[in-house]
Order: sequence, then C-alpha cells, then structure tokens
Amino acid sequence: MGSVLSLCGVKSKKKNVQEERLLRANDREFNLSFKYANNAIKTSKYNIFTFLPLNLFEQFQRLANAYFVFLLILQLIPAISSLSWFTTVVPLLLVLSITLAKDGSDDINRHRNDRQVNNRKVDVLIDGQLRTEKWMNVQVGDIIKLENNQFVTADLLLLSSSEPLNLIYIETAELDGETNLKVKQALTITGEMGDNIDKLAAFKGEVRCEAPNNRLDKFTGMLTVNGEMFALDNERILLRGCTLRNTEWCFGLVLFGGTQQESTLSI
Repeated sequence: MGSVLSLCGVKSKKKNVQEERLLRANDREFNLSFKYANNAIKTSKYNIFTFLPLNLFEQFQRLANAYFVFLLILQLIPAISSLSWFTTVVPLLLVLSITLAKDGSDDINRHRNDRQVNNRKVDVLIDGQLRTEKWMNVQVGDIIKLENNQFVTADLLLLSSSEPLNLIYIETAELDGETNLKVKQALTITGEMGDNIDKLAAFKGEVRCEAPNNRLDKFTGMLTVNGEMFALDNERILLRGCTLRNTEWCFGLVLFGGTQQESTLSI
C-alpha cells in the first residue's frame, strides 16, 4: 500500500484528500497547503443575524405550525370563515415565542461551551520550543505535549510517553461511556525520542492515513520515517475527548482537528 501511495504526484494529493490524508510532522507550510481544518469546533447553530429568520424557517417546517398558518390564511377570507383571526394568531405566536426562547437559550449555551473548549490551553512544539497555545490554534501536523489528567486536545498519533515501553493510560468515558482505563502504546521508532525537545523538533515523519470518519475502534495508516514504513492502527491513536490518566506526560502528532476529527463529541 505504502509503495503505491508513494507514487502519487503533487497534483493528486488534493484530489485524493477525501480518500486519504497526508501530513508531515513539524511542517505547517506543507500541511496548510491541503486546507485541513484547524482545531476550532463549532456546535452552535445560529449567530445574532441568522437566529430569527433561520429559527422561524425551521419552526414553520413543522407540520403543526404550517397547519396553523394555513388556517390563519383561511380565516382572513370572510367568505370562508366567520372566526376571528385572533383565535389562531395568539396560540401560534405563543408557541413560536416559547420555542424561540428555548432554542435561543440552548444556542447561547453552545456558544459558551464552544468558547470554553476552543480557549483551553495546551503545549505545542513550535520552532523548537514548547509554547502554550489555545486549542483552536492547533494545526494538523503539530506535535503537542499532554500531562496527566489533561483532555486529549485533538486526534493524535502517540509518539512517546513517560511510561516504560511508551505505554499510556486513557479514560474514554466521554466517548463510549466506559470508565475502565485503556492502554495505548507508541511505536518504538518514535518512542525513542522521549521528551527530548530537540529530537521531537527535528522529527519529520510523514503520515498517510484514512480520511476523517466517526469510527472509534478502527484506524489504518502508515508512518514513514527516514525511508522506513511503519503500519499504524487504533492502538497508536488518541481520540479527542479522552483523558490521560496515570501517565506523567506524553507527546502526540495531530492527525485530525476541529470538525474533521474522528471523535466528534464536544467536551
């Protein structure tokens, strides 16, 4: 698979972006050329300008509300109905107003949650130094450092950890409801870098993997380091929404960010 993929030229990269993903560690310029999503998320539906027209449009798509509008039109024609149009307008406006208030309140909470998550801080390796960045500024191909009890910032390829054999322990309750800890392990070739910032900054591994999807238990990809190819599977991947447990630190390479992440759950 790897040898076939390596024959693809530059012109085919963007064409196949939906079928596979290609990225390089510590190379933002290369990765940005594919226009991958950054790590910002948006779960809100409306803004201050679209809320009223869009919400009313959605409400009038409901059969009950459409029926009341049709009934109101008939009541405005004296030859058809002798009932006052107030008998229909009042309950209709009441229903619309209550729904507007509820949907508006829910969307304000979604905006607040999005802002809270996007502004969380994480250590990102940039220009050979660990810098504290907001989650929303993290890019595909960045190497980030996580510490014990931190949420996983984005969908990551595990590179190294503080534990023997480059193991880490994660809790996936936010994704699948399971509270028992799961074990992940980095490849030996990347685990040897440990927490050496100079080695991590010099790492130029290239990843070819499947396109973003919502599968939590399967992953296929290939890591190329110094001309050698290594198969990647789900045991090497940390999904956004997991929590690092019983592990002092680990480093990971961002594969998917924002709305393109495999785990679409907001935390």
